[in-house]
Amino acid sequence: MSKNLLLLFTRHPELGKCKTRLAQKIGDQKALEVYSYLLQHTANVTKNINAEKQVWYATQPLENDIWNPRYYTKKAQQGENLGARMAYAFAEGFQKGYNKILILGSDLIDLNAARVEDAFTKLDETDFVLGPAEDGGYYLLGMKSFRKEIFENKNWSTPSVFNDTLSSMGDKSVTLLETLNDIDEYEDMQKHPTLMNLL
Repeated sequence: MSKNLLLLFTRHPELGKCKTRLAQKIGDQKALEVYSYLLQHTANVTKNINAEKQVWYATQPLENDIWNPRYYTKKAQQGENLGARMAYAFAEGFQKGYNKILILGSDLIDLNAARVEDAFTKLDETDFVLGPAEDGGYYLLGMKSFRKEIFENKNWSTPSVFNDTLSSMGDKSVTLLETLNDIDEYEDMQKHPTLMNLL
C-alpha cells in the first residue's frame, strides 16, 4: 500500500445540479457539459499518480462512471458541512495509516499530475501544503497529521476561506503552491479556449 493518499471530492454530473453560477450565464445543459469535461480531466490527470486514491461523493457512489475502480476507491461523504466532510475523510485516512494526505478540487482545468506529485514531495519538508484559488478558497490541501481546527469555523464557499485556513495552521510550517483558478463563473472559462469550445 502506498503511504500517500489522494482525496477527491465530487458530485454526480446531473442536469441543473452542478455549476449553478455558470449555468446562469450558459444554461444548465452547457454547464453540465463543462462540469463533465472538468471531471474527466481530473480523472485523466490523477489516475496514474503514485498514491492511493479515493473519490468521495456528495451523494451515494455510482458503480459505472468515469472513476474507474481499478484506480479509485469510492466513498460517500460524511458530515453536515464541507469542513466536517473533509475532516472525516482526512481523519479516516490517518487512522488507516497513511503518512501524507492531499485533498484536491475537481474543477481545475490547469491541474496536472506534476503539481499533485510535487505537493506530496513538499510534505517531506513542511507540515502543510496549500494551493490558493483565485476566488479566495483553495484547490489543494495537504498534511502529515490530522489537525481538526483546519476544518472548523470557516465560512465555506466565501473569499475568506484561504486566509482563515492559513490562520488556523498556527505556527506550523506551510508551503504555498501556485495560485490557480477553479471554474465557477463564465469569466473563469473565458481564459481557456478548450472550455470555450464546448459552448
